[in-house]
Amino acid sequence: MDRTELISQIAEKSKLDFERVAIQVFHYQYQHNAIYRSWVDNLQVVPSEVTTLNYIPFLPISAFKSHKLHCELKEEMVIFTSSGTSGSTPSSHYVFDLDLYLQNAQRIFESFYGPVKEYCFLALLPSYLERSGSSLIAMVDHFIQQSEYKESGFYLYNHDELKSTLEHCKRQSIPTVLFGVSFALLDFIEEHALSFPELLIIETGGMKGRKKEITRQQLHDQISNGFGVDQVHSEYGMTELFSQAYSKGDGVFYVGSTMHVVVKEITDPLTIAKNGATGIVNVIDLANIDSCAFIETQDLGRSYADGSFEILGRMDVSEIRGCNLMVGEDAL
Repeated sequence: MDRTELISQIAEKSKLDFERVAIQVFHYQYQHNAIYRSWVDNLQVVPSEVTTLNYIPFLPISAFKSHKLHCELKEEMVIFTSSGTSGSTPSSHYVFDLDLYLQNAQRIFESFYGPVKEYCFLALLPSYLERSGSSLIAMVDHFIQQSEYKESGFYLYNHDELKSTLEHCKRQSIPTVLFGVSFALLDFIEEHALSFPELLIIETGGMKGRKKEITRQQLHDQISNGFGVDQVHSEYGMTELFSQAYSKGDGVFYVGSTMHVVVKEITDPLTIAKNGATGIVNVIDLANIDSCAFIETQDLGRSYADGSFEILGRMDVSEIRGCNLMVGEDAL
């Protein structure tokens, strides 16, 4: 099956047979992605024997730091890059079809929250705005452009202006979504207190190195109190993924039709962990049709029978487990 046919199937969210399409994507990427093919071969996996999700190999996410992952495509439109930490190598996701990313992100959001155009989108994402190549900024900017409300927009450190816009949206009963990086939301409520119970806050992470580390529950409690909301929602996304998952306040994430999470045992990353057991989070993202759809992340988490999952933390040894150790130079 070729790329066009696969994309058509991936977009048919109501008819998606996930396992069938995932196996088709596996065979497509084994044929067209030299880095992934080398990884599969090094694991001595026989492609013809991959007939269920359980047999699909996952590529360590560090491959996005060391290799240009793509399926024999000509020239990328844009490169999404991770922020990284001081001294670390950022990940690079070469994007050959930006519309595929944006439309997929919109479909996922709308499957949880309804039509994008019916919301006012406010974005308090300073650390993302201050660098180039953020996939989150691209997604939120797309939502802002689709919104029917002129009040939609980005904010850096102009907290007074953001407060004024939030109060206006509350007075006018405008359905409002505030995307915010964690430290910036805390900075805002140190200066301003609001009571906007109808506000939908979606925090996107981003505390490391900016403020004292606190638990997710402590973070959400502070944000809830500061904005006067009952729940704080969360988005799980990353540079290396085209799809997102959302939590509506309980720390449990739910996925859209293009994404599936498989948790593997820490001591044996080829074995699937039992539901509720802690392990390594692996993500199947069918929208990653042009790079790699099967990624072993650096996250620790738990998955559940209904397809939901939790994120518990990060693996410290993830760099050691990277694909550089096994992918031959002939695949570069």
